[in-house]
Amino acid sequence: MVIRYENQLPNKYAFHDLFETTGWNVKYAFTPDDLFKAISHSYFMVCAYEGENLVGYGRVISDGVYQTFIGDMIIHPDFQQKGIGSRILTELIEKCQKDGMKWIQLTSAKGKMGFYQKFGFEARPDDAAGMQKYL
Repeated sequence: MVIRYENQLPNKYAFHDLFETTGWNVKYAFTPDDLFKAISHSYFMVCAYEGENLVGYGRVISDGVYQTFIGDMIIHPDFQQKGIGSRILTELIEKCQKDGMKWIQLTSAKGKMGFYQKFGFEARPDDAAGMQKYL
């Protein structure tokens, strides 16, 4: 298995297909155009391909100064546990460090916190600042 990594926007249909593997879209029903518009505004991204198939993706959303968020860390289920997510996350973190970011935020999918902890991420304490609202 040879995996190629790129920092350019993936094909919108390929990204939509990868996004569908997460189950997240059951609630939101994003179209390929919706998702492509969203990722087009990313600060930085890493795409992983096996041949022409998009098998992994992660991105940074940022103001370029201090607000930094890692989103859409997705590895196709058939390609998990092969180091692809680690490589993508490492590249995202390195980009933030290179650009002088001091803080990286993320939301972990259920059951995936341990993966991020290996890279130094910590869960916020229950009494920490922060709120969210689903629309």
